[in-house]
Amino acid sequence: MRVAVTGTPGTGKTTAVELAETDPDVVHLNDLVRSAGLTAGHDDERDSAVADLEAVTDRLDGREDLLVESHLAHHLPADRVVVLRCHPETVEKRLRDRGESAASAAENAEAEALDVVLTEAVEAHGEGAVYEIETTDATPAETASAIEAVVAGERDPAVGTVSYLDYLGPQR
Repeated sequence: MRVAVTGTPGTGKTTAVELAETDPDVVHLNDLVRSAGLTAGHDDERDSAVADLEAVTDRLDGREDLLVESHLAHHLPADRVVVLRCHPETVEKRLRDRGESAASAAENAEAEALDVVLTEAVEAHGEGAVYEIETTDATPAETASAIEAVVAGERDPAVGTVSYLDYLGPQR
């Protein structure tokens, strides 16, 4: 079984996956893209490499027992997709604390408020394969436990349980 753990940058994916005790091998997609040179160019506006998702898919072909982690993981074939969600203000703070530009942090916070990753995951995999998990007030261990439950088949799919539209209201 292949499980994708995805979400807007800053939602806690890497930390939670590192703590999760699961049988599937873990692939940190961003590390794989960098180390194997699986890029399709450079995004000058964001000053980042553009992942070649077709090359990544080919590289992972034949490996079925995987837990793939990245904000892009939902673009790959998967049996289950875990979408970590976090309040946009928290996302923005976490990204700024790790050195992201104000513009990048704000763009990611807005994407989280607009459910961009969740929407893409549902469009690609269907509601029956997507597991939305709220992480704002959860510890990394609690988030890891929720991921473990998805991998073990002990959690039902859930979509649309989290809303941050208030973030986009008049106070902004």
